[in-house]
Amino acid sequence: MSNQKKTALYCRLSQDDGLDGDSNSIQNQKSILQRFAEDHHFPNPCFYVDDGFSGGNFQRPAFQQMIADMENGEIGIIVTKDLSRLGRNQLHTGLYIEERFPMFGVRYIAINDNVDTENAESNDLMPFKNLFNEWFIRDTSRKIRAVQKAKAERGERLGTRAPYGYVKDPEAKKLVIDEEAAAVVKRIFALCAAGNGPSRIATILTKEKVFCPSYYTYQKYGLTHSALDITKPYHWSDSAVANLLENEIYRGNTVNYRFSTKSYKDKRKIEHPREECLVFENTHPAIISKEVWDIVQRVRKNKRRRTKTDEQNKYSGLVVCADCGKTMVLHRAHTMSADYNHFTCRTYKKDGEACTAHYIRECILDEIVLEDLRRVTAEAREQPQEFAEYLNSKQSAELQKEIRRLEKEKAAMQKHKAELDAIFKKLYEDSVLGRITAEQFQLLSASYTEEQAKLTETLPQRESEIRHLKETVSNTAAFLDKAKRYTDIQALTPELLRLFIQKIVVHENEVKWSKHAPQTVEIHYADIGCTENRKTAEPEHHNEIPKVS
Repeated sequence: MSNQKKTALYCRLSQDDGLDGDSNSIQNQKSILQRFAEDHHFPNPCFYVDDGFSGGNFQRPAFQQMIADMENGEIGIIVTKDLSRLGRNQLHTGLYIEERFPMFGVRYIAINDNVDTENAESNDLMPFKNLFNEWFIRDTSRKIRAVQKAKAERGERLGTRAPYGYVKDPEAKKLVIDEEAAAVVKRIFALCAAGNGPSRIATILTKEKVFCPSYYTYQKYGLTHSALDITKPYHWSDSAVANLLENEIYRGNTVNYRFSTKSYKDKRKIEHPREECLVFENTHPAIISKEVWDIVQRVRKNKRRRTKTDEQNKYSGLVVCADCGKTMVLHRAHTMSADYNHFTCRTYKKDGEACTAHYIRECILDEIVLEDLRRVTAEAREQPQEFAEYLNSKQSAELQKEIRRLEKEKAAMQKHKAELDAIFKKLYEDSVLGRITAEQFQLLSASYTEEQAKLTETLPQRESEIRHLKETVSNTAAFLDKAKRYTDIQALTPELLRLFIQKIVVHENEVKWSKHAPQTVEIHYADIGCTENRKTAEPEHHNEIPKVS
């Protein structure tokens, strides 16, 4: 073997290995390997160290560097303290020892396990030792998952780091607000509520030289992060802003099981829908109020692009065609007076035969919405009892009866699905025990399988219908509270619109293609739905006060 080649002394330590004390510490491994190399007069010893990396994953930086050096012909011998330091994956560890290392003429030695690829007899028990090493990591993974599951079900936060805007209280073991970072979080939510998207917000923060989360944490607390780039302290990405705007941690909620992995071997993250997560409310101080949170989520639901005039459409996602149900498009141009900015049906714009224009000017819509918003909030403030009675009267007995009917239907379907499952199981047992023939099993099971498939498809539809009907029941108290806080509404803003309004339904002119025919606009308020009053706009007289139909 050429003296020019190196002897690679490889050390690895994971967080779980660290629990065993100093026996597996990097310092102890280095000492053992250094002494072994000196005693055997191995040439050019060189350390490769992976501290804090699992043996189940071979994508470790120092290990990969060692393999690259080996493939370049720079390494003649590789030495580890034992087989588990090289890895705890039976197949991959065996592949390296028995195929990759011999392919490049490399001798491998595991000191404590008496493995030396130059001595064939020493390798007889190596496959079994690798298997035991994998069993160890599998058992450790199972125990960790059990502990994490118990903590998640108790409502304890599973994250190891405090999210941006918070710090960990070492005594109470809970999150407390970091006022400096929390101010930035509040500003981000305010910018979004005002109609700015994640890219626009990221640009604003970068221009204003606001420290990005990873650099802020490094600068203030000395903690590093995989995303840290100290050369770009003010680099905000749109994905970071978007994730922040959708994180319920800022509402004071703990959401566990948002992500999981398939196994200890496959570390790719799987994101779960919110319905499958464990959500615990009010587990720590909230930075963002429920009101602001709801506004931002409605804004995020209707993601908006800036127009060519670089102006934000404050109505984006709120204005809907009464006939096709699609959102309407706002047309603006530098060459056009602001009075002529107008909405048209999206379907009509794509296919003129599928719907009609439903043309309405933005300035007219502003007048209608502002006047009606002032009227409704004034009624709520000045006559709260009469206002509440009026809304309650809208919740008809028919609506409640329909909800009860659908819930009974849903319960019956769930019961029938369980019965079908039991029948199918019994059929399978009869088939296995020979009580019925294979042909009989196929004939009977086919109809049950088809019925099960229909129930599986129909049940979510019933649940959706029930949820939709329940959402139509007014939340009078919430609307009254907002009306009391907004007593002097001077102009419409994106925040104000999404705080009070769920959608605005625009009907076609009563006389098609007429420039003077009245046009009906329905305003559906958040929490209370559509009031009885509707506004009628006259397109060519937008400076006049619209009539009430």
